Amino acid sequence: MDIDLRFFATFREAVGEKERTRTVADDATVGDVLASLEAEYEGLEGQLLADGEVRPQLSVLKNGRNVVHMEGVDTTLEAGDVVSVFPPVAGG
Repeated sequence: MDIDLRFFATFREAVGEKERTRTVADDATVGDVLASLEAEYEGLEGQLLADGEVRPQLSVLKNGRNVVHMEGVDTTLEAGDVVSVFPPVAGG
């Protein structure tokens, strides 16, 4: 099935584009997708997951809803879902 991925700030730089469509297994989870992104892009290695969970201060959204308020890395995906990945933001 196909899902859409959206990247922001430094993650966009690491991937080289803002959006991309990815074909994933029918039983794919958010964690599966994040792990594959870390393996595929050198600039993302170790930046998305820590101890099998979404790294603290990261925002990973499925269709606009933070996955930490769903099932975290075990959040299942469906065809057409949009997964957005935001790095930590600081400022004032």
